[in-house]
Amino acid sequence: MSRRVVRQSKFRHVFGQAAKADQAYEDIRVSKVTWDSSFCAVNPKFLAIIVEAGGGGAFIVLPLAKTGRVDKNYPLVTGHTAPVLDIDWCPHNDNVIASSDDTTIMVWQIPDYTPMRNITEPIITLEGHSKRVGILSWHPTARNVLLSAGGDNVIIIWNVGTGEVLLSLDDIHPDVIHSVCWNSNGSLLATTCKDKTLRIIDPRKGQVVAERARPHEGARPLRAVFTTDGKLLSTGFSRMSERQLALWDPNNFEEPVALQEMDTSNGVLLPFYDPDSSIVYLCGKGDSSIRYFEITEEPPFVHYLNTFSSKEPQRGMGFMPKRGLDVSKCEIARFYKLHERKCEPIIMTVPRKSDLFQDDLYPDTPGPEPALEADEWLSGQDAEPVLISLRDGYVPPKHRELRVTKRNILDVRPPPGPRRSQSASDTPLSQHTLETLLEEIKALREQVQAQERRITALENMLCELVDGTD
Repeated sequence: MSRRVVRQSKFRHVFGQAAKADQAYEDIRVSKVTWDSSFCAVNPKFLAIIVEAGGGGAFIVLPLAKTGRVDKNYPLVTGHTAPVLDIDWCPHNDNVIASSDDTTIMVWQIPDYTPMRNITEPIITLEGHSKRVGILSWHPTARNVLLSAGGDNVIIIWNVGTGEVLLSLDDIHPDVIHSVCWNSNGSLLATTCKDKTLRIIDPRKGQVVAERARPHEGARPLRAVFTTDGKLLSTGFSRMSERQLALWDPNNFEEPVALQEMDTSNGVLLPFYDPDSSIVYLCGKGDSSIRYFEITEEPPFVHYLNTFSSKEPQRGMGFMPKRGLDVSKCEIARFYKLHERKCEPIIMTVPRKSDLFQDDLYPDTPGPEPALEADEWLSGQDAEPVLISLRDGYVPPKHRELRVTKRNILDVRPPPGPRRSQSASDTPLSQHTLETLLEEIKALREQVQAQERRITALENMLCELVDGTD
């Protein structure tokens, strides 16, 4: 009689569990926009959810500890003129979040204290797309570098610190872009498109490094994420509408390294990949389950672990960075599941008897410090994320202000065109008038800077008062 050999893995017994009812966030009117984004973003300080709002777009930002029923008059982040489509927290500043709507991207500074009224003034507004902007993604290692992708088939990479466009990739995708993902050091992008092609792009060269047409035969949208070792995980549909998970080696795009077929459903699978454990979690909009698989270097490469199931379908999902987890409870992942009127945390745990820190579950993980400045990355430098240890837990730093320094418009004025002959009606500005205008601009700029310094000082005093009362 043959004995079945059980695969050795510390993640074989990972199980998911919904948080208790008093740990959920109740009475939140989650957005009903038909868009395949996650509608939720979370970091070790805050939970952000795109909500229904009359007369424009809005999202709500809650401190993680503010569980229970949310007051209907709780301040929102407003300012968009159309429904918000995507939100993404900056990985290098837990108080900075980007949001997008029909054509505009806004970057917001969220205070540590609860504001008294709606936040309506972004730090900076970025305009460059001609159609709806449905995808936002911060660079994993470079400070203030933000990627946006829109229905105009264009990817723009911004320096949020100056408001400038660093790169624009507008000749690569012939149709609507469905997903964009950075690799671990931000040197490459993986994109999926309505033309059913999976592409790997070097954004600084503006070149497609590798591509695979129709990695999944079905007509529904694809998604793709990089793994730690540079491979790609894609989700899509078979010709018979079965949902699939495929692992690809970019050096050989002919056949997938592994292919898993699941069920028949219309919901697009959103992949959330954890590089520390090499586990991918698949969440489908409209599903009531989360499937998870371990990716290994030995055949069959993709190993099914388990499925977390619940009764209610999910409208969206947020995925906590590793530094926001509770290491004392062997928590290896935490999701924030959106229902129609609430958000429910779902905790993934590895059962262990010991209360000691589990080194094998928590290797050093990316921390909040950037490895590069935006200009360094643009010039061709690459750097791996700056890692931190979770042995003593992670304490988020206090409020850090994002400073936006717009370049002097006179420094970037276009070159002079051909001189045209002046008629008698063309009255040029006198040197005296020009000097007067420049002096007034300088005086106003100094006033604004003085007011910004005063606002920052007042906010710091408020944070100290709030911390003192905790």
